[in-house]
This record gives sequence, C-alpha cells and structure tokens, in this order.
Amino acid sequence: MLKKLRIQNFKIWKDTGTINMAPITLFFGANSSGKSSIGQFLMMLKQTIESPSSDRKTVFYPGGKNSAVQLGSYNEMVYQRDNENKIMFEYQWDSKFYWKNIIQRYDKSEFYVKTDTLSFQAEVGLAAKEKHYPFVNRLNYWCFKENKSQISLGIKRTPALIDKYEVMADVYLQKYENPILPPGYVTDFSPDYFYGFPDDIFSIYQDSDIFRNLNLEHKELFNSFCYLGPIRGKPDRLFIWHGNAPESVGYDGENTIAAMLAAGNRDITSYRLEPGHGYRVILFEEMLSQKLKKMGLIDDFKVTPIAEHRHEYEVKIKTRGSNYYVDIPDVGFGVSQVLPVLVQCFYAPVGSIIIIEQPEIHLHPSAQSALADVFIDVINSRENGVDRNIQLIIETHSEHFLRRLQRRIAEATLPKEQVAAYFANTNSTPAVLEPLDVDEYGNIKNWPDNFFGDEMGDITAQSMAAMTRRMKQETGDGNK
Repeated sequence: MLKKLRIQNFKIWKDTGTINMAPITLFFGANSSGKSSIGQFLMMLKQTIESPSSDRKTVFYPGGKNSAVQLGSYNEMVYQRDNENKIMFEYQWDSKFYWKNIIQRYDKSEFYVKTDTLSFQAEVGLAAKEKHYPFVNRLNYWCFKENKSQISLGIKRTPALIDKYEVMADVYLQKYENPILPPGYVTDFSPDYFYGFPDDIFSIYQDSDIFRNLNLEHKELFNSFCYLGPIRGKPDRLFIWHGNAPESVGYDGENTIAAMLAAGNRDITSYRLEPGHGYRVILFEEMLSQKLKKMGLIDDFKVTPIAEHRHEYEVKIKTRGSNYYVDIPDVGFGVSQVLPVLVQCFYAPVGSIIIIEQPEIHLHPSAQSALADVFIDVINSRENGVDRNIQLIIETHSEHFLRRLQRRIAEATLPKEQVAAYFANTNSTPAVLEPLDVDEYGNIKNWPDNFFGDEMGDITAQSMAAMTRRMKQETGDGNK
C-alpha cells in the first residue's frame, strides 16, 4: 500500500506537495485541473517497469496504442514544457523487506536490516548535450523500521564526469577486489529505467543482493497496480470465455465478464453484506448481484452459457420492478459502466492498488452514494480469511460519493484515517493540491471555494429572481 507520494514538475504540477495516502484516497477538482495526471504518472511508471523494450536505459515509457496512458515526449509532460525543468518524484510504501548478513559495518560486525517501509526518490531531466532524451540524475532508496532509517542506497550522476555515476550509501560495502569499498565509488554504469540498479553493479559488490532485491521490491510494488479508465466500453450481447484468468478487467473493462467467470470459486468475503451479520461467504457472481442491488440498479443478475459445451456467455439482468430478464445492452448505461468497477475491486489480487477514474459516471445520485458504501466493503473485504489489503485511488466529481463517506465517518463505521481527500485548485499559480481536513465527525473544516459549484449562490439567486418576478407581477410590470 502506498503511504506517501510527491510529484514535481509534471504536467500542471510544479509541486503536488506530500500526498498522504489512505486505503481510500480521493482526488477532486474541475475539468483539466490536474487530478487525473497523478494517477497517469503512476501508471506511466508501471508501464515503464513492464515495458517490452529491451533498452533498459529508456527512463520513461510514455505509452503506445494499447497502453493505459499515453503521455508523449518529455517536453509534453514536463511542467510548462520547459526542458530545463527536472521531473522529481518520491513515494513510500509498506514493505516487510529483510536482509540478513548482507552488509557489514565499518567495524565488520554483522547486522540485520528489517523494514516496514521503503522510500524511493528520483530526479529525471534531459541529457545536457543532445537534449533529446531524458536521463536519471539520481535515484535513492531508504529502508525504514518504525520511522527510523535503517539504510540508504542510491546512485547519482557525477557533475564532473557526466556519463558516469557515483554510488551513494550510508554504510561501507564489500567489493570483490578490495576488502572494503567506501561509498562514492564511480563507475560507468547507468540506471535501468527510472528506478533500477543496473546489472553491472552486481559484478562490483559482494553484497549485490541488496541492490537486486531493491529492484525486485520496486517491481513488486508496481505489479500490484491496476487501472480502470473513465469511459468503459459498451457491453456486448455475447461474451467469449475459454477458461482463462485475465490479469485485470482491462483499462476499458473489456475483460470484465472473463474476470468474473474466472473468479467463480474464489473465497472472497464482503464486509457486512447484511447489516448486523458481519462477514458472509458467497459466490463471486452473487456478491456482484448483491452490490448492484445495494446501489438500487437491478433486482437480479446472472451470467449463463448460451449452450452446453459452448464458450459464449450471456449477461442477463432483471431490472427493478420487472418480471423478466433482459440482455445487459438493453438496460441503462450506468449498469455496464459500473460493473467493471465492481468486478475489478473484488477480482484484484490481495495487496492491489486500484486506480479508478470517475467510477460514478452515468450513475444516479443515490447510486453514487451507495457506491461509496461498496468501496468501504472493498477495503474491508477478506480472502481465505485474510484481509485483502486493497487500496483505492479514485478521481471523482461526485459530491454524493463524498457525502456518504462523511456520513459513515460520523457514524463511526469508517475511521477517518481510512480516507484521504484532495482538491486540485487551479485558481492559484502554480496549481495547488489542497488536502481536505476531515474530522472524526465527518466534517470538512476547509471546504475550498466553489468545491462543488456555488450551491448557496444558486439558491440565493433563484430566491431573489423569484421575489423580483412576483413583485413585478403584482405591480403589473412583469410577465404573467
């Protein structure tokens, strides 16, 4: 789970400031306010790590036709398109990483490194000479245990020797040729992508496992990310499934039904499906049906093969008040748009970080409110008797969604520490990401101006206009 995030000189953001993350982290703001770019940045890092490119010196992979995000060149993503700016970012995440007898202190006494948190920081800029491709200026890892740094390792570009990198460490490292190699050793290697210690370093230090394992830990973090875009695809009448288990529902929800069928036997329990009854184990499909009912969207839901030994499936829905089932394309668009959201949330593996843009799209206000309750169920869900530890990063415009979370905090059914909310304020230059201060009673103490529009202004203006018209009508000056 991500604990903190900070991004500098990326798109609209000169500096997001430190973003303290929670199991449910929300980003609000007007259109083109930069709230979506935070999730896009994280997905760019993920697709860079998973890039099929054999050139590991490619710092960022901005994306292609089938990528989650497509961000263009460095010039198109850097703040104010100023190539002199450097993109800097840092984040912390939960980790139980552990090293035994890998590194020796200066006095050669053995010690252990145990962590509960890893932190990473990097700085990327354009190459000083050609200015065509970005390079890693520096990267650094910190290992923490109970908020105390255990060890720090990194590499940085040398100012005098521009094509060489210097090892940074707060301990002495064991070198193959020499007994002890102090930090500051300069070598010709350069980082892999934006985050990685290159293979060359493994041939220098006897303690190279620490570098290799940090690389693997970083990959594991971004392997846990899932992304669902703001517009999900239109539903089909027939869905083909050959028994495979997709990695996710897909960026547009194209694998939703396949994922749902593949999850049929998973032992997932949803938090308080029935008030006062705690956890209850049910089939995956039934659980989805329960959630859609809870949102007031359907009466029943089922997925069936069109014939025995066939791979084609139909999704049938019974709408509220109806006596018969219809195909999913024949019901309101909101059902097909929210179904991938629900499937992704419960299908994602334990420990997943799910980024969702506008999960409430095409939903009635009451359904938007109920969706907040479903997300509370998600972060409290369990699998095989163990907490699933799901984190949701949500970009939304929904006031109803936020109001329901505030209510649940006030009712003490949702601890306020499980929600973090931010507002992208573009009224200032540069833009500011303002944290919303939510107290234990669900009150937001620092509502930004016109957060969800000027509701009171509209009510006041309506009342004044109505009063003026009545006065004109009574004096015969207005329209009857």
